[in-house]
Amino acid sequence: MIIPIRCFTCGYPIATKWEEYKRRVERGEDPKKVLDELGIKRYCCRRMFLSHVDLFHEVIRYRNVK
Repeated sequence: MIIPIRCFTCGYPIATKWEEYKRRVERGEDPKKVLDELGIKRYCCRRMFLSHVDLFHEVIRYRNVK
């Protein structure tokens, strides 16, 4: 739902780079190039970016408001 703060495998902080990655990929840049330029080199960290599905806005609609 929300990008984790750190990589599950190695613990490298990745959340600070998510917005930049998302913005650049939506503009049409190659994800490989963006990850290289952001300094995401480990395959475990790259996996976190490439496999993440941003469902936050979908789930927030079902919040319990009292």
